[in-house]
Amino acid sequence: MEENIERSGEREIDFSVIINLFKRNIIPLLLVAAVFGAGFYVYSRFFITKKYEASAILIVNNLNKSKATVNSTEISAAQSLADAYSIIIKSDAVMVPVVQNLGLNVTSDQLKKNITVSTINSTQVIEITMRHKDAAYAKKVVSEIIKVAPHEIQKKVASGSIKTISSARITNGGAPVSPNNVRNGLIGAVVGFVLMLAIILIREFSNNTFKTEEDLTRVLGIPILGMIPSVDTKSFNKSV
Repeated sequence: MEENIERSGEREIDFSVIINLFKRNIIPLLLVAAVFGAGFYVYSRFFITKKYEASAILIVNNLNKSKATVNSTEISAAQSLADAYSIIIKSDAVMVPVVQNLGLNVTSDQLKKNITVSTINSTQVIEITMRHKDAAYAKKVVSEIIKVAPHEIQKKVASGSIKTISSARITNGGAPVSPNNVRNGLIGAVVGFVLMLAIILIREFSNNTFKTEEDLTRVLGIPILGMIPSVDTKSFNKSV
């Protein structure tokens, strides 16, 4: 008996209780999720700076001009050169001339932060992309990079060559690539739902009062002999 009473302050977490709690509070859960989702969507659409993307594609060639065929060794060498060229393109050897040629009001280090240079699917093809709030600015910078890069690379690396196969263009049909308003709205909805669910669970399992006869029987482990009914005082006074 004493053991049962001592355990009365502890609430066992029953999965069925959580399910019932979830069902009882489904409307406030959905309402909070909708409010958070709408809030995140509005903030994303109207208060986060939109960014556009421009890109260009280059290809590295390690072939001897006198050869008409390509072997696997030469392709592998070109792929290795592509990795090296990607590093050189983002180095000061290329970034500094780009800044100077365009008269940009940024340092080469600041410019690098907005530029991504990567090989496509581990091939000898290199993609240069830049994200900026001004689409025309991004395209202008990428265009200058693909002008400067081949010359600077040839000065630094004696082997291979690099050619442009796709000039600078604004991607995504000219639409912003970030932020993703729909995704941010969904994230907001999930955040609101989880927060509200946590509040409901904390409130429920921190409440040590007995709400039903089953709670008494389960916690105290003794049968109920009788109950005092709840009386409506107004109705009782009228009947007297």
